[in-house]
Amino acid sequence: MLTSLRIKNLALVEESRVQFGPGLNIITGETGAGKSILMGALGLLLGERADKSLIRSGADHCSAEAMFELAEAGPIRQVLEDLGLDSLEEPTLIIRRQIRANGSGSHAWINDQPVTLHALKQVGDCLVDMHGPYDHQSLLHADAQRDILDAFGQHAKPRAEYQARYTEWRELERRRQALMGDDSEVAAQIELLTYKVNELQDADLSEAEEEEVRQEHAVFGHAQRIMELANGVAMRLTEEDGAVVDLLAGALKALRELSPLLPEAEAWHDELDAASTRIREVATELAERVEGIDADPARLAWLDERITVYQKMKRKYGPTVTDALQQLDQARQRLQDLQGRDQQLAELAGEQAQVRQALLAAGKTLHRQRCQAAGKLAKAITAELRLLGFASGQFEVQVNSGDPEPTGLDAVEFLFEPNPGEGMRPLRQIASSGEISRVMLAIKAVLARHDQIPVLVFDEIDANIGGEMGAAVGRKLAAVAAHHQVCCITHLPQVAMYGTTHFAVRKAVVGQRTRTDVVPLTGDERIEEMARMLGGKELTEHTLTHARELLAKVGG
Repeated sequence: MLTSLRIKNLALVEESRVQFGPGLNIITGETGAGKSILMGALGLLLGERADKSLIRSGADHCSAEAMFELAEAGPIRQVLEDLGLDSLEEPTLIIRRQIRANGSGSHAWINDQPVTLHALKQVGDCLVDMHGPYDHQSLLHADAQRDILDAFGQHAKPRAEYQARYTEWRELERRRQALMGDDSEVAAQIELLTYKVNELQDADLSEAEEEEVRQEHAVFGHAQRIMELANGVAMRLTEEDGAVVDLLAGALKALRELSPLLPEAEAWHDELDAASTRIREVATELAERVEGIDADPARLAWLDERITVYQKMKRKYGPTVTDALQQLDQARQRLQDLQGRDQQLAELAGEQAQVRQALLAAGKTLHRQRCQAAGKLAKAITAELRLLGFASGQFEVQVNSGDPEPTGLDAVEFLFEPNPGEGMRPLRQIASSGEISRVMLAIKAVLARHDQIPVLVFDEIDANIGGEMGAAVGRKLAAVAAHHQVCCITHLPQVAMYGTTHFAVRKAVVGQRTRTDVVPLTGDERIEEMARMLGGKELTEHTLTHARELLAKVGG
């Protein structure tokens, strides 16, 4: 579960630390107090994009930190390993995020290991399911409805199998389309590819040769200086008066005379004699190497021509020799396909037929499982909706087969009849946002029983409802909180009364600066907050009594 959330210099919050508890955590406060800052901080820790405008005025950075205690660390441990991060030794996970006002931007850490936003999102998807005030709109889209059905039915494996076949089928179709076209177009492509292949083959490019040519060309370009230096070395080693070999000859003569008198001198003589021989060899090698450097204009012309070829080919097909050679391989393959396109088309048609058969088989398997899950999901959501005030409401999940699509052969549609006699209508045709919010909560309640995500966050899911419907939403949130930790921002006392932990977000002006604080509420403080929600800022004995009655009703 989420045990703590620490925020520093984020919007109106100078510094605050919230210690969450198990069960249902309720967050309340007046409009504009800054309740959404908590959700914004949590969103940043789960991989949302950062905006420097979030930094509190006058501060050079803002930060957020969340600590999670994991009852079941297996899924997270696997995600961390897949991301190349150290595995969990303890069931504690700490996520930190910092946004700086200067150019260094945003930085994030998981258990003190630097990570990317993509890594944050992957880890966050296993930890927290956030539902904002406008997320219920996603329910109106067919893709979201299909994903909900697949999540409920645990269709990940058959869906992945279908998608693999679909990808294979689409690739074959892409290759088939590439081979299609009228004869004149194909002939033009063949002519262009033939020219390209011949040009690259005639160029006979090689990374190793390019380096050798450039080095040798550099030698020719500095021929005069090379000759000057080489002649100078040769003179000093063997040719001029006082050359090294002559000096060594004198030393060798002295060592021969010294040998009878000093035994070690014989070994020294042999070493110097070997050195003298090696010096003569170096002088000979140097002369042989530089001989002809300045005397072979044909070789220099060939080197100039090869460098020009490499420059031209890289300019057309580069920017490197490797890129040009890849272009050659691709052009050869494409030319081969076009020249034998009739045979290629026939082979592709056979492959496509086999893959399509496998695709349809995988699609039908997925379709059957979706149809089986659809009835169960509709029944489960209908039962939840009855508890949320739709005494005679009916929910239906419609699965209709169609042509192959990336996600299957099916179009999934959620249908809802809030009141008897109105008839089933697509969910997207329901105008009331209050009804949509309750449908979303019913779906979340159903999926929560099958979901391993430990933390559920609801930001004003009770918008546009009140009275007894608010109490029904509160009861349902409490029921979900029996199996998950739930954090809920609410304006309704009928929801707040079900909280096992209650926080108030309060805004005040301190030292001519506005700041927001998050305060845990117990005892009389909680009663007063509930009374404020019931009757406004002016507390009366009537509202206080009503608040006590609400809390007593649920044992708060």
